[in-house]
Amino acid sequence: MKTLEELKEIRDKMQSQVSMRKEDHARTRILVGMATCGIASGARPVLQTLSNLVQEHHMTDRFTVIQTGCNGLCQYEPIVEILEPGKEKIIYVKMTPEKAEEVFQEHFVKGQVLEHYTLASADAQ
Repeated sequence: MKTLEELKEIRDKMQSQVSMRKEDHARTRILVGMATCGIASGARPVLQTLSNLVQEHHMTDRFTVIQTGCNGLCQYEPIVEILEPGKEKIIYVKMTPEKAEEVFQEHFVKGQVLEHYTLASADAQ
C-alpha cells in the first residue's frame, strides 16, 4: 500500500509527463489513443515510451504527449497521431513500444516520417 505522499508524488510525476488535453499549438502534439480499444491493444506502454523519451531527451519544449479518446479506427490501434504546426497530420498505426522508439528517433529527432508505419501504408495492404 502506498502512502498518500507517495501517491501524490506518482501523480505529480505522471502529470508532468503526460499532458491531458492541454492545447499548445506552438509545439508538436503527439496524441496517443487511450480509449478502451487502444488500451486493450497496448496503447499504455506506447504512451509511456513516448512520454519517457520526450522527457529523457529534454524535448518538452518541442513536443507535448497527449492522451486522446477514440478516433474510430479501432482495427489500427494502438494509434499515434502527430500534429506538427504547419504540416499535415501523420497517423502511425499498430504501434508498439519498439516502434514508438523508432518513430521517436527517426521522425522526432531526424525529421523522417516512417511511411511503413502510417495509416496510408496500412490502407494499402
